[in-house]
Amino acid sequence: MKKLALFALLMVPAILLANGHAVEGEVTRYFAQTGRDSDYWPRVVNFTIFAAILYYLVANPIKAFFQGRSEGISAQLNEIEEKLQAAKDAKKEAQERLEESEAKAAQILEDAKKEAELLASKIAEANENELLLMAKQLEEKMTLEERKATREAIDEILSEHITNEEITLSESKVVDIISKKVA
Repeated sequence: MKKLALFALLMVPAILLANGHAVEGEVTRYFAQTGRDSDYWPRVVNFTIFAAILYYLVANPIKAFFQGRSEGISAQLNEIEEKLQAAKDAKKEAQERLEESEAKAAQILEDAKKEAELLASKIAEANENELLLMAKQLEEKMTLEERKATREAIDEILSEHITNEEITLSESKVVDIISKKVA
């Protein structure tokens, strides 16, 4: 509908003015009034005055509008560039922190491996010492049990086969045995 109204506003005056054949009486009447054959130069002067007035009234607001628009676009562009730079800086900082974290993680893993090896060697050494101690204790206990078994066997054999009456000891022999035991 708007297109039809716009078309009508443009075309109706063009159709009405399209009749370029003036009646011969009108041309002579115009010549009689003005002394010219056509009104070309007065129309040029009127158009020039109209254009100057229009320029005087509209030029500054249009300039101000476009200048404000370009400043607004420039400000938005600067703001976007600042945000972009801030994002790049944040990315760079995050990348540096990531690299530092990776280095720390590698260092922690290396330290943990060293500590695990150290603990494993300490545990192995402690186990070896404990095994040696246990073997020594076993050996001592076996020796002790052997002596005990030997004594019991000797006591049993002596108590079964030899009685106190069969043993005759002199006083010097008893003193000699006791002195050996004490020494």
